[in-house]
Amino acid sequence: MSALLQLASLPKALLETSNILLTTDDAVIGATPKDVVWTHRKTTLYRYRSNQRRHPVPVLLVFALINRPAVYDLRPGSSFVEFLLEQGYDVFLLDWGAPDDEDADMGLDNYVCDELTWGVREVCRASGSAEISMIGWCIGAALTAIYASLEPEGPARNLVLLTMPIDPSDSVYTRWVGSDSFDVDELVDNFGNVPGRLIDTANRLLKPVTNYVTTKRRLFEQVQAGSADRVSYQAMSKWVGDNPPFPGRAFREWITWMYKENRLIRGRMELRGRRVDLGNITASCLVVTAGADHIAPRHTTTPFLDVVGSDDVEHMARPGGHIGLMAGSKAKREIWPEIAAWLEPRSGAEAVD
Repeated sequence: MSALLQLASLPKALLETSNILLTTDDAVIGATPKDVVWTHRKTTLYRYRSNQRRHPVPVLLVFALINRPAVYDLRPGSSFVEFLLEQGYDVFLLDWGAPDDEDADMGLDNYVCDELTWGVREVCRASGSAEISMIGWCIGAALTAIYASLEPEGPARNLVLLTMPIDPSDSVYTRWVGSDSFDVDELVDNFGNVPGRLIDTANRLLKPVTNYVTTKRRLFEQVQAGSADRVSYQAMSKWVGDNPPFPGRAFREWITWMYKENRLIRGRMELRGRRVDLGNITASCLVVTAGADHIAPRHTTTPFLDVVGSDDVEHMARPGGHIGLMAGSKAKREIWPEIAAWLEPRSGAEAVD
């Protein structure tokens, strides 16, 4: 495009870019039909509708306490949930909901020992299966691993652990929130539940130029070139902007136990008097890391491979970022089929040798 044509196209491109940004809330995300199976406090267990179920072992999706789990079902045609359903899986989703003031007392023990444990029970009840596969992402992966370590004889047969923080001793997060200058007690005492927007802003500041400048500039350039994908951009933008509060006690414990004291990898974390020992995990494990992940860098996940007790463990090291790994443009072609290929032989009536 000549310089003159570029100049002439500027007003139209600016208008279209502004329109995309200002109508983001109209995007449709999390649209795959599903039914409520069980609720407790703010947590809801959903089961996705399907007439293609052929694997006896159902799949439970678990996301972090930050953002919403709709990222698993981002938009029609680009949905991990849709993909799993097409592959014949019975798919469930645990949605932590949006905590309010009455949930400020929710701690990690509540999420693991109550909400997650009971959610697993209800998946088994609804599906009729005594075993399940669990796919956890980010904090959701860590909670899943903690659950599996406390319940080694429980229903969890397969664990897919995506971008999981386990040993953050050498990470940007630890240098920030793990320092003495970061007073998590004062933060929680002042806010109760920590505002999701505050956490989102802090996360964005880890890569400020990319998050506040580059993304919008790239959108404008794509609009000007006629290659902008409005649906994709708005779906991701809407999801990123949906930030529920982080329950105060759970936030205090997560920051203190993980980043200030590094209890999990050291075997010093306890929930209701039970020590969390990752060596107790007997389920088959697929650990997926992303090379460009700045939230849970690969080296903060891989120590899990040295301590997990299972004799069926595979590490899938791939390029991509913390979210882009599973929700980027290449995920449907490259990552999702690999996860399904790992799950399939482990999702029949009999376990693989």
